[in-house]
Amino acid sequence: MDPVELLLHPVRLRIVHSLAGGRSLTTQQLCDRIPDASKATVYRHVALLAEAGILEEAGQQRVRGFVERHYRLQPARATVSAERAAAATVEEHRRAFAAAMAALLAEYSAYLDDPAADPARDQVGYRQHALWLSAAEREELIAGMRAAIVPHLTHEPGPGREQHLLSPVLFPMHDHDS
Repeated sequence: MDPVELLLHPVRLRIVHSLAGGRSLTTQQLCDRIPDASKATVYRHVALLAEAGILEEAGQQRVRGFVERHYRLQPARATVSAERAAAATVEEHRRAFAAAMAALLAEYSAYLDDPAADPARDQVGYRQHALWLSAAEREELIAGMRAAIVPHLTHEPGPGREQHLLSPVLFPMHDHDS
């Protein structure tokens, strides 16, 4: 199945997010991280992602008579190439954006449902800025954002680190009056 089709689902996106940074988790641990989805749903989506090679088995152990598998993300398989993104139809872009926003809303709701959630302490941000940019200024903005974000993408879980979800969204606001 096309990676775009596989990733156009909020639960699958959340599984991918959960395994980012070299993390290895069991399906049960993924269920715990995605409590608003049924266990059957999470297991089904893990199986689809594993079958497509987006997840790989990172080990297994016997727990109470069952084999518990640990999964790890294959980042190169979980990305959409620039060529594929450029070839996407308007409807695919619409579906991808809807899936990304649904995953974002679900992740934020799960965060807020945690009794320890403190948006002020955690420096939660969800501002929107309407910017006037030339094509060159837009390219400069995107390059600056990439320069700020890319070095952090390879960080792995470790002492003092919490996983954060950063979701930059940039698109032109067409003024139909001009």
